[in-house]
Amino acid sequence: MNKITIAIDGFSSTGKSTVAKRLAKTLGYVFVDSGAMYRAVTLYALQNGFIEKDCFDQDQLVDQLNNINISFKFNEDLGFAELFLNGENVEKEIRTLEVSQFVSQIATVSEVRKQLVKQQQNFGKDKGVVMDGRDIGTVVFPDAELKLFMTASAERRAKRRYIELIERGDDVVYDDVLENVKTRDYIDSTREDSPLMKAEDAIEIDNSNLTLEEQFEKVLNLALEKIELNE
Repeated sequence: MNKITIAIDGFSSTGKSTVAKRLAKTLGYVFVDSGAMYRAVTLYALQNGFIEKDCFDQDQLVDQLNNINISFKFNEDLGFAELFLNGENVEKEIRTLEVSQFVSQIATVSEVRKQLVKQQQNFGKDKGVVMDGRDIGTVVFPDAELKLFMTASAERRAKRRYIELIERGDDVVYDDVLENVKTRDYIDSTREDSPLMKAEDAIEIDNSNLTLEEQFEKVLNLALEKIELNE
């Protein structure tokens, strides 16, 4: 069976990674969470004092990019690959609201994007990959056989994210999560380098009123159709 490249883009907290992860496992494809890579760089910037509420030293971060090693290691117990930053498992640390508050700002830096896009394209050079993010169908894999664009209302996305954080044990307030979602939407959509946008040939999926199962079935059927056409 010929393998294809599947690019899943869209706004934050639309369940892109969840559906991409499950789709990759079902198809026997490699899953790459590109957003986690930007979160890892954000965590590194926070740990080294390059970014805080009212200050962002881009030059320091850019100078340190070659010291940031990002890798994925498959966890058989969990059934997906976890992200390692310079050899340390930071899967939990990169999902905090603190990292979420700064990741869109980090993602505006052209040097960061250039370095990560190169790695992402290398992950998918042999096809058989499902990758989610903000610019996968427009920049990373513009020739992907299947491009999806996920969206939902800001309020619905904030509620999902809030529940996820509470269940993890994080001390968060819904209004703060909603503000973060809206801020990230604005920064992601208006940044100069590779802004979040729907590729012309992408299929839009509004999952405001879809369950995770309904969303997955829809995406799986689209993928199987494309794979059949590609044979």
